[in-house]
Amino acid sequence: MKYVLGIDQGTTGSTAILFDRQGNPRGRGYREITQHYPKPGWVEHDPEEIVAATGRAVSRALRDAGAKGRDLAAVGVTNQRETTVIWERATGRPIHNAIVWQCRRTAPTCDALRAAGFEKTVRARTGLPLDAYFSGTKVAWLLDHVPGARQRAEKGDLAFGTIDTWLLSRLAQGAPPPHLTDFTNASRTLLFNIRERRWDAAILDRLRIPAALLPEARPSSGEFGRTRRVAGLPAGLPIAALVGDQQAALFGQACFDPGSVKNTYGTGCFMLQVAGPEFVASRHGLLTTLAVGRGGRTVYALEGSVFIAGAAVQWLRDGLGIIRRAAETEELARSVPDNAGVYLVPAFTGLGAPYWDQAARGALVGLTRGAGRAHLCRAALESIAYQSTDVLRAMEADSGRRITRLKVDGGAVANGFLMQFQADLLGAVVARSRVAETTALGAACLAGLAVGFWKSESEIEGWWRADREFKPAMRSRDRDALYAAWQRAVARTRG
Repeated sequence: MKYVLGIDQGTTGSTAILFDRQGNPRGRGYREITQHYPKPGWVEHDPEEIVAATGRAVSRALRDAGAKGRDLAAVGVTNQRETTVIWERATGRPIHNAIVWQCRRTAPTCDALRAAGFEKTVRARTGLPLDAYFSGTKVAWLLDHVPGARQRAEKGDLAFGTIDTWLLSRLAQGAPPPHLTDFTNASRTLLFNIRERRWDAAILDRLRIPAALLPEARPSSGEFGRTRRVAGLPAGLPIAALVGDQQAALFGQACFDPGSVKNTYGTGCFMLQVAGPEFVASRHGLLTTLAVGRGGRTVYALEGSVFIAGAAVQWLRDGLGIIRRAAETEELARSVPDNAGVYLVPAFTGLGAPYWDQAARGALVGLTRGAGRAHLCRAALESIAYQSTDVLRAMEADSGRRITRLKVDGGAVANGFLMQFQADLLGAVVARSRVAETTALGAACLAGLAVGFWKSESEIEGWWRADREFKPAMRSRDRDALYAAWQRAVARTRG
């Protein structure tokens, strides 16, 4: 067996990559999925399209590597977290489109729960704030708005899952197929007590969510089922890892020691710092979440979530039509000497960490007659770095330690302008991984470790290499002036 397959089902599409024993990608497939916006602030996916796109991505990856199903040792699945699906146990049919993590339809529910004083309980047990970002209020919305759903859920006829659980139900053998998730995905639902690693009865009761609806939660690495014959895969292949995408990237970046930090630049930005075996409550607007734990170990992490990062560039392309390809932004940004005072705050779905302002809305400020297409592209790229800087500063305040090195991955790290500007703003080295898609790599590593394809984390740590390191070159007074102007721009979007 030559490879482990990592499936990364993300917000904008499904990716499948075959990795060899040295962690090198040997075959890749990708399939985009449709974004549905039924109302302002609402975001949905078609669950069946997610399954179909994933199957096509896997088939393409096998062809790209010239591999057969028999060449695979195991499959690891990682996924966009918080996105919520409910389906019929008997037929496997979804009862509604998936509600995506970006969707804000349940913000009023969160506001009401917060006003009733329930957020303190939620934070203490789940490590999360009351926000529409997470799955719990999405589940409650589906039970309230799909006719008959609550009664059917109480009878045990329906199943809830984040995308890992949904894909497992379609990829794995069994009648019924396994109904499982892992601790990392469970920790993002707003329903899981991360201190005790179990579904929390008090929160379920408050949101009126029947326990019969929920999957069993397990550690991320281990056998979750065996494949059926789909997408070029053979029957009986171990599905040996389920893991949320950002925790997968943390693992794929070989961030195993407390204090190590990575940032993934995708549709959103997600910065995680390994905290260690003890629950750590943030005092500066971050989340406490479960990182990957194996072999009975529990590891916590601090996380800062930026809702709109690469999605701001998609907006330039699809919403405004001022670029045709995301790659154009780098050349345009470099074509002007500075941002001309233009700041984009892409609070299209509110602001995430460290602000957690559901009512914030996007703004473009500082426009003059001299501002043009290049300045707008530069402002969009800079907004990604500014938001990541907000998170890193909160992380330093929580941990009490200066962060001097940030490992980065994700699609946007190919943009050299963005990476250099990020290093300049942080005053820290930005180390770009040689494998940009460390999310799929992390899932593959966890699956490979479970089946003995790899022997230890130290083996994985030995592969990690930086493709390039970006070192800060900006004067501190210039950095401080730019960041202060950003903070003023953010203040104009609040509430």
